[in-house]
Amino acid sequence: MPVGKVNKMRKPVHGYLLVAPILLGCLVFYAIPFVIVVRYSVSVGSGLAARFVGLSNYLAIRNDPTYTLAMANSARFLAVGLPLIMAVAYGIALLMQRQADKHKLLKSVFLFPYIMPVAGTVLLIDLLFSQSGLLNDCLAFFHLPVADWLARPEAFWITILLYLWKNTGYSVILLLAGLVTIPGEQYEAAELDGANGWQRFRFITTPQMWYSVFFALIFAVINAFKCFREIFLIGGQHPNDHIYMLQHFINNSFENMNYGNLSVSSVLLLGIILIFFGVFYAFVNRKEAFRK
Repeated sequence: MPVGKVNKMRKPVHGYLLVAPILLGCLVFYAIPFVIVVRYSVSVGSGLAARFVGLSNYLAIRNDPTYTLAMANSARFLAVGLPLIMAVAYGIALLMQRQADKHKLLKSVFLFPYIMPVAGTVLLIDLLFSQSGLLNDCLAFFHLPVADWLARPEAFWITILLYLWKNTGYSVILLLAGLVTIPGEQYEAAELDGANGWQRFRFITTPQMWYSVFFALIFAVINAFKCFREIFLIGGQHPNDHIYMLQHFINNSFENMNYGNLSVSSVLLLGIILIFFGVFYAFVNRKEAFRK
């Protein structure tokens, strides 16, 4: 066999060997457990004694008011939080676009909330919004009514504020990375042709930012579900009804060893996320194909 052909065959083998540990880790810690979760979602019992029941668990969970509450709150959190974080982050990134190289320190500052320990974040929220927090101290100073804001409907908006404060900076960095790849000559040529700011944004920036927006949206969704850590430490296993999220339901089902509810809710959550990303990715691909 020619030497050149042997070398070509070795290159793929070397690549597979390099990624083998990662693929093995994904198989052991993600793929196999997910298959087990899917099995439990259509079974009753656990281990070898699990009995196949088809879609009974999926039909039964629809009548669980706790699951309905958790799903509704999670959907509301995403419906409010995702548009807000993308709009705010995109706006800040656009303001920084022209002088991105001069804002290196500012970009580092944006990441401080993201890397802040969860315990420190919870202490900050407690310091501001608890019964003895700074907000109540200010209200009392002006003789206004005080309340335990973390046990009221306003707790939902506090968690939204927490989500924005902690993750907006990271989204700004991701979007700014896409903006700085757009050649400045395109904006200069558009200005010479008399295009205003809105026209430059619509016809130059937007068409070239779809994949960057999609990438930032993926992390925004991931960070939205990671926000459960702070919510759990603030409200515990059973917080007030306005911040009882799907992760609470999954966690409580695990502690109660209700593997049916745990597995069904996990599979449904993954399915919803995949459908959401699939639809948006198809939309982005269509936009990119149309641009080309």
